[in-house]
Amino acid sequence: GLVLGVYSSEKDGAAQFTSAGDAFDRLVSGKLRELLALCGPPLKKGKTRVFHGLYQDFPSVVVVGLGKKNAGINDQENWNEGKENIRAAAAVGCRQIQDLEIPYVEVDPCGDAQAAAEGAVLGLHEYNELKQKKKPVVTPQLHGSAESAAWQKGVTYAEGQNLARYLMEAPANYITPIKFAEHIEQKLRSFSNVKVHIRPESWITTQQMGAFLSVAKGSAEPPIFLEIHYSGSANTNDSPLVFVGKGVTFDSGGISLKPSSGMDAMRADMGGAATVCSAIVTAAALNLPLNIIGLAPLCENMPSGKANKPGDVVRAKNGKTIQVDNTDAEGRLLLADALCYAHNFNARAIVNAATLTGAMDVALGSAATGVFTNSSWLWTHLYEASILTGDRVWRMPLFEHYTKQVTDCPLADVSNIGKYSRAGGACTAAAFLKEFVTASHWAHLDIAGVMSNKDEVPYLRKGMAGRPTRTLVEFAARLSQDSHN
Repeated sequence: GLVLGVYSSEKDGAAQFTSAGDAFDRLVSGKLRELLALCGPPLKKGKTRVFHGLYQDFPSVVVVGLGKKNAGINDQENWNEGKENIRAAAAVGCRQIQDLEIPYVEVDPCGDAQAAAEGAVLGLHEYNELKQKKKPVVTPQLHGSAESAAWQKGVTYAEGQNLARYLMEAPANYITPIKFAEHIEQKLRSFSNVKVHIRPESWITTQQMGAFLSVAKGSAEPPIFLEIHYSGSANTNDSPLVFVGKGVTFDSGGISLKPSSGMDAMRADMGGAATVCSAIVTAAALNLPLNIIGLAPLCENMPSGKANKPGDVVRAKNGKTIQVDNTDAEGRLLLADALCYAHNFNARAIVNAATLTGAMDVALGSAATGVFTNSSWLWTHLYEASILTGDRVWRMPLFEHYTKQVTDCPLADVSNIGKYSRAGGACTAAAFLKEFVTASHWAHLDIAGVMSNKDEVPYLRKGMAGRPTRTLVEFAARLSQDSHN
């Protein structure tokens, strides 16, 4: 099969092909343009027409609308509209080829082969490991050879996000803490400059991570602390970028039990760990010239006789005591200890990601990841990366106003929920984490709103989204250029 792009026509209504579309139309003596004109009004963005028997090498050709020809950065939307249009078009075209049960498809680069590859590879991904009846596998390839390096880069970025989607979508009895760690270790096995440490419960205990252990003790599954060292910089002593990800492989809410409706989606409550680990796998595949350390506290949050009880007080790695007023605000307990540990590495920056609060979903929905940061330098890099990837971020406040609501606590140094309960829930969660951070470049990404996709992102199918993996990779790539300049 072949997927070709066509721009929204200007005044005369004639189809405006990409250069690959023009070349193909010449190959078939103008037939493609003729047929498109006969098919009715010009193709709108994301809409398709399928033609059969035009050319022997491509029995089926899908033409997809790309929208306006010179679409670029849209300041209202905070993304590069041209790239987003290409991603969406490639995804739609490849899915049509898949529906026709054609195993290979060549994709028009549409002027940006990386975006086209991302759209194709992300658009075809579907978790069907456990089904007997599977959709046919389609292998997308670049049409023409001019942009093969950019295409390959796009494939690598998309495969990184698909790894995060796979981990998040898989059932919690398949991705337990130890299986998560082993899956990442296996993905990194072939890289000589990566070391993976799978730390057991005994190690976590010696590190005095009392907050993390208090969550884990409610489950029969033992906790794991996953630590990854990627040494991409020429100088192994260069300060690393440290990624920290919340890894709750199933979140029942503990004693503060969640409602049963929709609880199955809490298999993806390790989305923070999935995205940061997948970003490191991608950085290694791209051979990015910087050092990255990945930290993922992995456990389940379950309501057994050993579980945290509302009102319990636990002690974090830095000695601070925490009153656990709601056992369903457990992610911040894991992250508190992991963030304390992250300060051991003289980091250039510490970035944590977590499906932390339902309040974040209420605030921004699935439009963007909420970012709370004490560093404008860090914010600028994340923001600029997200414009390119289309997987957007939006800055949220870290006011002292919220800190007071977690430090005004009857029994301990801090409470794990704000004293006004639901008010500003994502902000009080961030204020809580800030109590465990002394680094001057730290960002907390609350990814609860972008955890899954219904139909909002046209190049992702319904299900777990693996966002914002590509933004984290692009951010790391920008940071590595920064250190070279």
